[in-house]
Amino acid sequence: MHTTTQKIGMALALALAIPAAQANDALLEEARKTAMSVPPKLIGVLQKEIDKGGPEGAITVCREMAPKMAKAASEESGWQIRRVSLKNRNPKAAPDAWEKAALEDFDKRAAAGENPMHLEKGEVVEEGGKKTYRYVKALPVQTLCLNCHGPADTITDAVKAKLAELYPEDKATGYSPGQIRGAMTLKKPL
Repeated sequence: MHTTTQKIGMALALALAIPAAQANDALLEEARKTAMSVPPKLIGVLQKEIDKGGPEGAITVCREMAPKMAKAASEESGWQIRRVSLKNRNPKAAPDAWEKAALEDFDKRAAAGENPMHLEKGEVVEEGGKKTYRYVKALPVQTLCLNCHGPADTITDAVKAKLAELYPEDKATGYSPGQIRGAMTLKKPL
């Protein structure tokens, strides 16, 4: 049996937990919407560039336009947004420890049969003594991506030359459709 004090304490804890859970749900929805605003725009720009000058021209889009799109979305939304990968092409796209753990978990879950399109994680974490909401959404490889991220024997010599020029430490090839290429990652101080 619980004492009256214990019952009051449990009721208070529950009352405080409900608004916190609702706030986390709202942050999750906001992060999800923000994260998914960038990839369709990027794919549209990539497709136009491929149609115009082949896949080697699209490398510049990913190198220059993707960070600009993420920056614009960050300024518009108030979230810090970037793309990361366990097999990054751009050294700036290396994941931090939290992102790395999420990406490794996504890979395990995808290998166990979960649909990579639905893999995400959002939570409140403590960073530098401050609460921050972090969100990460898996980015599965689309057919379009295989031009530059597919198996070596499917990438053209022109693309290989451009990648070697711009990314001498490239680790981002060998993918097949549906594999997790990386993730959109967002964070916002609370």
